Amino acid sequence: MLRRATTADVPRRTELVQAAFGHYVERLGGPPRPMTDDYADVVRRHRVIVAERQGEIVGLVVLGVDPEGFLIDNVAVDPSHQRSGVGRALLERAESAARREGFDSIHLYTHERMTENLALYSRVGYVEYDRRPQGGASIVHLRKKLG
Repeated sequence: MLRRATTADVPRRTELVQAAFGHYVERLGGPPRPMTDDYADVVRRHRVIVAERQGEIVGLVVLGVDPEGFLIDNVAVDPSHQRSGVGRALLERAESAARREGFDSIHLYTHERMTENLALYSRVGYVEYDRRPQGGASIVHLRKKLG
């Protein structure tokens, strides 16, 4: 089940993001930005959709609009539920929201060392359009045209 997040979900969302991104800390030399976000603030400022299975939050997507268009700011799935369709369902919900709001594309970004994410996004139709330096690496920006 997908639903809009509430402030009551903040502790679980924070825990979920820590679990989903924790294995990247060593690879990146520090925590990825989603691990440092204040999720009480995120739910106030952005549209956050959570995925539930049997009453437990197992994934989330954070949506917004920025100067480049409709943005997926974060997508995270509990490691025990990865490769089960949760991430794909969240991405599809994001794409539907973008279409409803009149956008013909959707964009997101990820660290170049998050190779699993790059592979997933490529498989579901996202195409790299820019790399922007950050520290000693690059942030890869990807876009998907919506039909």
